Amino acid sequence: MAARQLHFNAFLFGCGHHSAAWRRPQSPIEQLGDIAFYERLAQTAERGLFDAVFFADGHSAGNLGAGPLWHLEPLTALSAMARATSRIGLVSTVSATFYTPFHAARMLASLDHISAGRVGWNVVTSMFDAEARNHGMAAMPGHQERYDRAAEFIDVALRLWDSWSDDALVLDRQGHYADPAEVLPLHHEGKHFLVDGPLTVPRSPQGRPVLFQAGASEQGRDLAARYAEGIYAVAYDLASAQAYYADVKRRINAAGRNPDNVAFMPGLVTYLGTTTAEAKAKQAETDVLLPTEHSLAQLGTFIQQDCSGWELDAPVPRLPPASEFTGPQGRYTTILRIIDAEKPTVRQLLGRLAAGGGHCTMTGTPEQVADQIELWFSSGGADGFNLMPPLLPDSLDEFVDRVIPVLQRRGLFRTSYTGSTLREHLGLDRPAVAARVRAETASFAL
Repeated sequence: MAARQLHFNAFLFGCGHHSAAWRRPQSPIEQLGDIAFYERLAQTAERGLFDAVFFADGHSAGNLGAGPLWHLEPLTALSAMARATSRIGLVSTVSATFYTPFHAARMLASLDHISAGRVGWNVVTSMFDAEARNHGMAAMPGHQERYDRAAEFIDVALRLWDSWSDDALVLDRQGHYADPAEVLPLHHEGKHFLVDGPLTVPRSPQGRPVLFQAGASEQGRDLAARYAEGIYAVAYDLASAQAYYADVKRRINAAGRNPDNVAFMPGLVTYLGTTTAEAKAKQAETDVLLPTEHSLAQLGTFIQQDCSGWELDAPVPRLPPASEFTGPQGRYTTILRIIDAEKPTVRQLLGRLAAGGGHCTMTGTPEQVADQIELWFSSGGADGFNLMPPLLPDSLDEFVDRVIPVLQRRGLFRTSYTGSTLREHLGLDRPAVAARVRAETASFAL
């Protein structure tokens, strides 16, 4: 049996995940509309033998004064990036709140054909009313309704991908393009969707795209347990990662699936240097570019108090314990853990939150970062990581050139691609479901 190895995705976002990254004199801010910029990033990640590159997505512009959020539409960008790469996976967020299953299934299957089997779908339920109002809704549907819709959405998408059997295409020029008996409708009529099918795109190279999911709520964890083949998560430290890992893997087992076939990949922010001091200085150089007023206001929102008068280079004032906090607990608890573990100044806390929020941050030499990655991997905290480079392209280049070789020498990461599809990179079998069997046996009762 082959030794277990790490998985890495590269989460590409603007000029980097540090919210002041775009303000650096050398930032690639002018290139965010240039597909060549993203093609180069994908090629770097492919050189590092990553499983995939990943794009998040949003449907409102946000505070444009605070920096770039979204630029190119992800599936459009990934279509071009597929032509500039040959092995690396291509994962995009597609919202189950705003799309329909037929639309999403058609786009993703098309991209799987274009990329020769390298596509993944990060399933999300969108959150903000500003997004909803760009899609004909006065406000976002309630939490439970969004997750009910997402479950039905995924089920219908899976059935659409299976509506063509692997043997459906005949390609007989005498008059038989496809066997109608192997391309069957769904006749789905559920609470949220009416979909006759079949899909207009023949079965794709992977059978169906790899499903990723990121959810911390009870409903999100249950949805991941039922469907996800890769899970993105927020974990500040090893203890919180281990707790989430154990809980979701237990739910996957309870859902009748093999937990070993689902890769748990927390977000990871890294700063590298030849010494720890050099790595910390690199982080500090970007932290000082943060617009103070905006950053303090954001912190005030997180902790529900006025921070505008706080001294930037003094220790963070004492905050009430989580038991006395009446606002959202997740972010607040993470802030308390950062303060307790790192004893930051106010400026350092703002920088810490600006780059990855509550995600794990590793700062040090390549060997020190590799040590921490190995610890999480061997201690039930992660199967790999969704790398969130704080500064692009610098942080991605450094990780590929300096950390990946250390992990390879330790036998923890591949030294070459052994497959050509994203499923193969993740060690997943290709689903082979005949359209006839799927259509006759699948149902979705609400």
